[in-house]
Amino acid sequence: MKKQIISFLFAVLFLTSFDSFALPRFAVKLGDRCIDCHYNPSGGLTRNENGWHWGKNTLSMISARDKDFLMSPRISDNISIGLDYRTQYIYSQSIKRTYFQNMTAALHTNFALSKQINLVGKYDFVNELWQGYGVASILPGNGYIKAGVYTPNYGIRMDDHTAYTRQGLIFNPFYREAGVEVGFFADKWLYASASAGSNLSDVASNYTKDPTYTARLEITPQLGEVGLMFGGSLASVKLDSSGTTLNTNMYGGFFGFGYDEFSLLAEFDLANDLNSHDVKSSMLMLEAAYGVLTGLDAVVRYDRVDYNADVDSDEVSRLIFGFEFHPYSFIEVRPQYRLVMEDPSVDNDSFVLQLHFWY
Repeated sequence: MKKQIISFLFAVLFLTSFDSFALPRFAVKLGDRCIDCHYNPSGGLTRNENGWHWGKNTLSMISARDKDFLMSPRISDNISIGLDYRTQYIYSQSIKRTYFQNMTAALHTNFALSKQINLVGKYDFVNELWQGYGVASILPGNGYIKAGVYTPNYGIRMDDHTAYTRQGLIFNPFYREAGVEVGFFADKWLYASASAGSNLSDVASNYTKDPTYTARLEITPQLGEVGLMFGGSLASVKLDSSGTTLNTNMYGGFFGFGYDEFSLLAEFDLANDLNSHDVKSSMLMLEAAYGVLTGLDAVVRYDRVDYNADVDSDEVSRLIFGFEFHPYSFIEVRPQYRLVMEDPSVDNDSFVLQLHFWY
């Protein structure tokens, strides 16, 4: 078990953000939904014009003015593009050296076939991963149907995939699924989705081709200047482990609070038979952020994972603190220090300086 934990932590140093998602804390503070800024109803990939203009004109400390330099995500009336490039400098205490890592270079596209139908695509040139799906907002009750290759909608979609609530569960940075998702909105206070699909990870994956079923409910009431978010997710998947089948079930709840420049996010997940039979695992994430000034947020996150509830001293927790600095439109600088806590103690802290360019 100790060896597995060390291997997991070593991987965490290398697998940071492989995609760009709408930061959930922005939605909580502003009382918005993912679909308000993205063509994908559950967030991520190509930003719509609202999301693009917000990122250009509101998020950053300094932004380009149209009178000085005209910019647009559109290459035609119905075709939009976007990109995400991330690279980072790392000092790793466990290997006692520094290095640079190229994490992702992804191109996003959206083809609007009508006001209700969009074709969304993404290709990551660094990791050779792709997604592509159609979204048709044609169902009653502000509903949609999505079909193609995508990441299921589970939990809080942090843009840092090393959060234990993402990395520790099956929806890791390399997970993609071919399937169908259906979702419904009730104004701005309720969002429900459900999907069924088959894993498309590499041939070495231990996933079977039996469908994975995922469901999620999100409630986002606005109480004056206070934004709230709470809900839950569940997923069921059959995993092939050493010739036997694991009937893996995951379920959890999440919560968000936003007021003025402060936000708090929390998620707790339980998993049965995730790594082996009759084993219960749990993952926890807590994140607090405060907007110090326009373009600069101070962020603190606590992660905890317990691989086996019946085994003592196999838990790993981590405290991450740093800043997210947007000095100019579509440029982000993210310094972080990651303090890992476990028993027995191991020198495996790290410092990360990430550069993020997006459009």
